[in-house]
Amino acid sequence: MPDYCWRCGSPLEVDLDYGKVRPEGLFEGGVTNMWKYRALYPLSSHRHESELGLGEGGTPLVLASKVGRKIGVEKIWFKSDHLNPSGSFKDRSAAVGVAWALEQGCPGVICASSGNAAGAAATYAARAGLPAYLVVSSRTPKSKLSAPTAHGARVFRVTGDFSRAFAAAREAALEVGLANLTTTYVNCYAWEGNKSVAFELYEQMDQTPDWVVVPVGSGPLLYGVWKGFEELRRFGFVDRTPRLMAVQPDGCAPIARAFETGTDVVPWSGVDTVVSGLDDPLQGYERDGTLTLRTVRESGGIAIAVSDEDTLEAGRLLARDEGIFVEPAAAISLAGASAARQLGRIDESETVVCLLTGHGFKYQAPKAEPEPEFATDAAELVRAIRHDVSEYG
Repeated sequence: MPDYCWRCGSPLEVDLDYGKVRPEGLFEGGVTNMWKYRALYPLSSHRHESELGLGEGGTPLVLASKVGRKIGVEKIWFKSDHLNPSGSFKDRSAAVGVAWALEQGCPGVICASSGNAAGAAATYAARAGLPAYLVVSSRTPKSKLSAPTAHGARVFRVTGDFSRAFAAAREAALEVGLANLTTTYVNCYAWEGNKSVAFELYEQMDQTPDWVVVPVGSGPLLYGVWKGFEELRRFGFVDRTPRLMAVQPDGCAPIARAFETGTDVVPWSGVDTVVSGLDDPLQGYERDGTLTLRTVRESGGIAIAVSDEDTLEAGRLLARDEGIFVEPAAAISLAGASAARQLGRIDESETVVCLLTGHGFKYQAPKAEPEPEFATDAAELVRAIRHDVSEYG
């Protein structure tokens, strides 16, 4: 099973034989789903779309003018990966990871998760007929575990943060021979599926965006976007890659801290954030953060930390102004773009794409939402609505 380099502990990276890839026609005909680009995944079979496919990838790219005006960016787009089958971008790596597990004859899959990866792993394991074992931390919201258990996965909760779950799942994978679908850098084959985001953006836009803003825990999604654009450049489809912005909550920001201080990535102590999904301290696998930081710098981008308050406000802004309902771990991309604009890191005229990584339906708010209002009859309802409409206008 793939793991980290036995010499230095760094993540392994897939080196495809590009001489065997025929790019002609690969990026024509419009976006359908992520299997359109299967020639650029490290898989030997082309059966996987029919065996595993649920419509993953091919997610909409939405221009958000009202939000753009509020944060001072003329063109800001949102890549709606929260609309993947299991409700998050994790479907991209899980689908490729399960396909790889089938090719390798693995007896099952295992995944450490803060929620979304568990749902994706369970979804595609069920589709493939493989048992799934999920290891979650004590911080994982119960709302994110209903789908995995419905798919028949066995869920194990460990005390502590995500790093504890990561260590337990990694040991079990190596001992039993399971495919490890944890969405850190532990399985270099699985996270090759993240490249499909770049391929879809290339087909959905008439230009390479200036910035792609990525919510980051350990960072394989950001790396996948970078590698995808690098492959597009290799084949001559683009002449540059976008600058990448890694966004983390300021209560758990080991990569953003290292970027700002110019130091190495070290594990975060004292995790303090409500942004479930990005509360990864990188304890024991800080080299994941090193690879992400290297990628950010190579792209000419930045890593930034934002507050939980700004993140939650960004989520409310997306929902009320644009009709887009995502969890905080997705909304943080907008919070990061807004903060970067205020700091002068991005220009008003630059084209920005924010990745929306998880659906809001799976998020359990830390405090109750307002109760529905009470109307005694239709007349009272009409009066209230007329007043509200006049105020809204």
